[in-house]
Amino acid sequence: MADGRARGTVASQIIEAHLLEGSARAGEENEIGIRIDQTLTQDATGTLVMLELEAMQLDRVRTERSVQYVDHNLIQEDFKNADDHVFLLSACRRFGVVYSGAGNGVSHPLHMQRFGKPGKTLLGSDSHTPAAGALGMLAIGAGGIEVSLAMAGEPYYFEMPQIWGVRVVGELPDWVSAKDVILEMLRRHGVRGGRGRILEYYGPGLAELSVWDRHVIANMGTELGATTTVFPADEVVRAFLRSEGREADFVQITAARGASYDVEEEIDLGKLEPLIAKPSSPGKVVAVREVAGEDIYQAYIGSSANPGFRDFAVAASIVNDKTVCPGVSLDINPTSRSMLEDLVKEGHVGRLLHAGARIHQAGCNGCIGMGQAPATGRNSLRTVPRNFPGRSGTKEDSVWLCSPETAAASALFGKITDPRTLDMPYPRPALPDPPTINDQMFVWPDGARRTSLVKGPNIQSLPDMDPLPDDLALPVLLVLGDDISTDEIMPAGARVLPLRSNIPKISEHCFELVDETYPARALEHKQSGHAIVAGENYGQGSSREHAALAPRYLGLRAVLAKSFARIHWQNLVSFGVLPLELERASDYDTLRQGDVLRFEGVRSALAASEQLRVFAGERRIGVRHTLTRRQVELVLAGSLVQWIQNKLGS
Repeated sequence: MADGRARGTVASQIIEAHLLEGSARAGEENEIGIRIDQTLTQDATGTLVMLELEAMQLDRVRTERSVQYVDHNLIQEDFKNADDHVFLLSACRRFGVVYSGAGNGVSHPLHMQRFGKPGKTLLGSDSHTPAAGALGMLAIGAGGIEVSLAMAGEPYYFEMPQIWGVRVVGELPDWVSAKDVILEMLRRHGVRGGRGRILEYYGPGLAELSVWDRHVIANMGTELGATTTVFPADEVVRAFLRSEGREADFVQITAARGASYDVEEEIDLGKLEPLIAKPSSPGKVVAVREVAGEDIYQAYIGSSANPGFRDFAVAASIVNDKTVCPGVSLDINPTSRSMLEDLVKEGHVGRLLHAGARIHQAGCNGCIGMGQAPATGRNSLRTVPRNFPGRSGTKEDSVWLCSPETAAASALFGKITDPRTLDMPYPRPALPDPPTINDQMFVWPDGARRTSLVKGPNIQSLPDMDPLPDDLALPVLLVLGDDISTDEIMPAGARVLPLRSNIPKISEHCFELVDETYPARALEHKQSGHAIVAGENYGQGSSREHAALAPRYLGLRAVLAKSFARIHWQNLVSFGVLPLELERASDYDTLRQGDVLRFEGVRSALAASEQLRVFAGERRIGVRHTLTRRQVELVLAGSLVQWIQNKLGS
């Protein structure tokens, strides 16, 4: 029953131990503030975080551990990415942050291996930060500006979620793995089913799921729209930390006897089969057998969603002494340098190479559209977490999400293949014991607090953002449908992401996958502002704050939507954009591009907690907001940057 009375759960225990403000009970407009122990930033979002720390005039970070990873923008086709790497290293030395260099690996598995601790809180400027929940952490993805505040020692604020208990029973059958578990959850609930909830897995079936299996499931809980995913810190976690030489960091955290959840569900591992998400949404899940026989161009294995040694070793065993189908690109994306070392030692890299695979550097790469883009309209099977339109780097892409078993089997035949049809026993490759531990690529902070920030020509200071006016007349420049992703608002890929440190330049690409005329039209109204109208779940996907900041730079002052995805809603608020929910479906149906929305006395209404007065012509548009008093203050200030500067100044 969803009554906000979850008690004794792993999630509630961690929240209560870190609670600074509010009540750890789910309920409408119950904003809580928690202490953050660790932060994670990656290079596609980290440059803005460091610029925000500079704007705050921070001396040193005030967390127990903050780590900056370079894993997204690895292609150095010109100076921009390389300059950003130099800037990030200088910023880490300046602010006291651990730096993980290019080629060291993907942030989420690396953080879990080397820094994650049961019972701790982790805030990351990447939407898949919840992967660390595999260790029994409360790990949440957020916009970079909120992460920068946490690094400065401020609480992280969010609405207390419901806790969704998922009881796991049974054992996985042959040819079914952790990817199929989370795809089953997406098949049941779609990309909106986890909004306003923390998923917490428990039950006897967890004994059969390794920490890497749990990482797969926790990572893609984000695609359900969940705030985060939590697993208990049990003996499986202890064994993992022991293998990493960190058993001293283990703290047992399990749900109390008789723990209660706001929402409950059961998943029987033994009843699962190989699943696959069709283009172009993680929620379009079907059984592999239903689509078997479709031709493929690419099979891609790796990313933060399937980062474990066994994911690559199973694929290597499947293609061992065989040859990839002619015309199929089998792309192998190792997730860390140390894991690549182990794959070499155990002979798996040789098996993959001999079969025709292409081995890429350790990093996010094709998952974020940085290389390995598929041919136009050809099917690409990937073990990555999401398949939003154009995210792969190919505008007319056709990306399917599946397990390593399904991807490798399909690579052999050139068609989507149910791996259960392979004429071979299910491979169970031995894990390296112990795994390689390679910390040489981490740069540890020292006491050099006066290190200067090194800024290349593409690194621009944050633009100033003016306070919200009292009266607004905003033309509607876009009317959008449901489930618009941040990839559609602000594209990823090798062409656009290198501009992430240059807001004026990256803003030229806003909504180009939807309407390439938007940036020019927005600039015409930059001073007076404009609005956007959207359907359900606006802003799903990545945590990248550029999807809020760049439109704000172009003059966006309000988004009217049926509903919002959590992180993007927070990012809009952080940059002074009003996120307003439409109260009537008829208003969404009748609003058109070119309509002018008139806001009357918006500042005074927000300050007095009164109903906003919004009109389209003579017709009043029913809108509501869920801003807290604190959030109202920062929207009125123009952005969280201005708000914190005002706070520090006073």
